[in-house]
Formats: sequence, C-alpha cells, structure tokens
Amino acid sequence: MMIPRKEDKMMRPTVVFVALIVFMMCFGAAAPVSAQSAPYFQGKTIMLIQGREPGGTGALRTQALIPFLRKYIPGEPIIVTQFMPGGGGRKATNYISRNAKPDGLTIGNVGSGLVANAVLGSTGVEYDIDKLIYLGAANSTAQYVFNSVAKLGLDNLDKLRARAGLRVGAQTVGHDIYINGRLFSWLLGLKEPKFVTGYSGPELDLAMMSGELDARANIPDTILQRSPEYIEKKLVNFHAIIQIPKDDRHPHPAFAKLPELESFAKSDREKKIMTMFRTFRLVGSPYILPPGTPQEPVSILREAMRKSFKDPTFLKEFKKLSADDATPLLPEEQEKAIKDIPRDTEIVALFNKLAGNDPLPPR
Repeated sequence: MMIPRKEDKMMRPTVVFVALIVFMMCFGAAAPVSAQSAPYFQGKTIMLIQGREPGGTGALRTQALIPFLRKYIPGEPIIVTQFMPGGGGRKATNYISRNAKPDGLTIGNVGSGLVANAVLGSTGVEYDIDKLIYLGAANSTAQYVFNSVAKLGLDNLDKLRARAGLRVGAQTVGHDIYINGRLFSWLLGLKEPKFVTGYSGPELDLAMMSGELDARANIPDTILQRSPEYIEKKLVNFHAIIQIPKDDRHPHPAFAKLPELESFAKSDREKKIMTMFRTFRLVGSPYILPPGTPQEPVSILREAMRKSFKDPTFLKEFKKLSADDATPLLPEEQEKAIKDIPRDTEIVALFNKLAGNDPLPPR
C-alpha cells in the first residue's frame, strides 16, 4: 500500500480549491455575464407621458418620434403613450418628478410651459427644473399668430382695438396658447379682452367657427395642417405674429408679412418680456426623465434621441404629421438653455401677471 507523502497531503486541498475556482469562473459566472450582456431596455415597456390633450400639434410631433426612438434604443422596447393634460403641463411634470420611478421607463413630454411655470413660480409647480433630466426636443423654433373670426369684420388693427370684450380662447391658464393670447392682447392694446379656457386645441377652432369665441393665438403650421380652409376661404383675419427666433420669418404668404409682436413694444420692460418669452420657447417641448435616473438609461435615451433627430426619414415624417420642419435641440443644449434663462425679479413679476388669470397689467 502506498502511503501519501506529507507534501501530497498538504497540496491536495490547494489543488481542489484552485480547481473549484476555475470551475466557478467557467460555469458559475456564465449566467450573470450573459444576463449583463442583454440591453438595458430589452423586453421592457416605456411609458411616455404627454402633458397635453390628444389631437393637437404636440401630440403629432410625439407620434412622429416614437417609432424612431424605439428603433434606436437597444433592445427595441415597447413605447406606449398616456395623455395627462392639466395646468399647462404642471400635472404631467409633477407626476414625472414626484411619482414616476427613476428607472428610465417613464419619460415625459411637455410644452415649454414646463420651464416658464417654474421660473415664474406658478402655483402648483412641485418640481425643480434644475433637477429634471433633459433628453432634448424635436422643435426649438416656433411662430404664433393671433387671429379673429372674419365674420366680426376686424380686418385691421384699429378695428381690432376698438372692439371691446373680445373673447380670446385657450386651453388652460398657463398653457402656451393662453400665454400667447395674453401677450398678443396686451401688446396689441385690445380693449378689455375676456380670456375663456377649457378647450382642447381642435375644440378652440370649432368654438370660433360656431361663434362661441372671437379670437385665439395659434401656431401657423397647425392652421396649415388642420384648418387650411381658414386661409383658403378667408374664415379668419390674421393680425400679428411672434417669431422665435425673432428673425425666423414664416414662408407662407398668409403669415410672412404680418407685423412682429415686439414691434408694438413701447418700453424696455415690454421688450424684456418678449425676450423672456422667446427664451422660454426656445427650449422646445422637452422630453424629460425623473430626477435621480441612473446614468445608464439616461445615456442610452439621449443617444437614441440624437440618432432619431438625425434620421432623414424621421425629418420627413415629422414634416408630414406636423406640417412643420423639425428643429431639434440636443439634450446638452437644452439643459444649458434652461440654466441660462434670465430670472430677473421685476420681469418675472410682470410676466406672472401676464401669464395668470388677473386682468392684464397696465402699460
């Protein structure tokens, strides 16, 4: 019988231990490595919360983006959308900031009122714009026009100003279109206008044609896409335009020669109001993530946004659905624009009066 040497007895546990480690490295670690190699979003569903009603221009812009966003997110997750109107985007943004799990599976898309409401300290803002995570926007330029029902016969500014109690329609207090309507009314010098809210975008058009409303602010490309008969049949009169950037003239003849609203400003403070409003709007309609979302999904989603914005097919689809060219704002540019927004106390206070539901401030 062979008696093991002392050295063999001492080496055997070491050999077994080393073999065990090798086995674990080759086989035991195989499952975790395989799992980690799967894309973060594979097999998952992303909920995209829209802070608006369905059917408007903003919803069409988002509809154009969704297929491309899914295409460029590794793992091609399912993307479903939910509309959450209210408070000019405040309800949706509050939800994203306070209730949504910060895992990249809930994205918000809200109008530029998201930023304006926060800077202006509007009631109901429960989020911090400096803590939200920004993914960019497909639109960063804009135009707005002010129009009245043609049956009223207000075919020049003198007639428009002489008409007392003009009923100006909008969605909600704080909504982009509401603030625009107030700015137009203030700087054009309308006489005791009344601001009527509670409509969706398409409902505003119907209310004007039925005689329920007299005037509204609107996006030129929305009119071209949704209500071309306004121009073709001369159902409305156009009075002025807001251009963002200021020198970005609209190519359509119906809007190209309208006076720019800032030309009616009579003082430095009124010009500053216009500057602040333009800056608010330049941030576009931000796509946002909850504060604290980990870097991995943030980086993946930002890169998917960049690729979508550069895709020629996306640009064509955006134009087809919204009747406007995409003017993308990349995530880092959007984040910087928001940080750089002026927050002058006096102008903020004045803008608050314009954006609120009190009577328009005196000029």
